Amino acid sequence: MSLVLTFLVGSDDHDRSAPAAGSPSASAVTDSPVPSDGPSGSASATEDVTTPSPSASPLPADWESYDDGEGFRIARPKGWSRSTLPSSYGIRIVNYRSPDQKHRLQIYQVAEGSPDESFETYLSDTTAKPPGFQKLSLLNLDEGDFVGSRMEYLADSIKGEPDVGVWHVYDERFIAVDGRIYAIAAYGSDKNGGDDELKLLDTALSRFCPPDTGCDPPMD
Repeated sequence: MSLVLTFLVGSDDHDRSAPAAGSPSASAVTDSPVPSDGPSGSASATEDVTTPSPSASPLPADWESYDDGEGFRIARPKGWSRSTLPSSYGIRIVNYRSPDQKHRLQIYQVAEGSPDESFETYLSDTTAKPPGFQKLSLLNLDEGDFVGSRMEYLADSIKGEPDVGVWHVYDERFIAVDGRIYAIAAYGSDKNGGDDELKLLDTALSRFCPPDTGCDPPMD
C-alpha cells in the first residue's frame, strides 16, 4: 500500500481488479488477481488488526469522500461513474471510472486468509493474467498493527477497458479494522510511469472505511 497508510497504521464491466479481483476464486478471473474460496478475512480469523485511518490532510479540490452503496467509504475523483459486478465472496465488486474511461478504481473484498496469500494465489500458474502481464514489484507493507501488501504491474490490455497503450496498475490488499481483507486497485496509462495511478490509490485509501464500522462523518 502506500506510505500514507503504512505510517497511519491502516457494472457491469468484466472482471474484478486488474491483478486481483473481488472474486473468490483466482482461477475465475482473467485480468485480475482474485481471492480463492479459502479462509475468510473475517475478524474471527484475524485479530489485533488495524485499518488505515483517515488522513488529516484535506482532499484535493476535485476529490470527494464518497459513501458507497456497498457500505464502505472511500475518496474518489468527482464526476467519476460507478458500476458493480457480482462477487461470490463479500461485497460486490465496485468500479469507479473517469469520464474518458482511461482510469479506474476498483474495490472488492478478498477471500484468502491474508493479503500475501491472496497475491500468491493470483501469481500462481493456475491463475490467468491479462495479456502482457509484467509484475514490477510486490511489497509487504506490514508495520506495527498494519497488515497489507501492494503489487505494481503492467499489462498490454485490460478486458473490457479501452486501448490506452500499456496499462499501469497498483493493487493494494490490506486487513481493515473490521478484520476483513479488502483490495483497492488503481488503473491508468503507463505514459507517466505510474505516478498518476499511485496518487489515485493513495488518495482513495486515505478515506477508506469498511462497511458496518461506524465511520466518522466525512472530513471534507
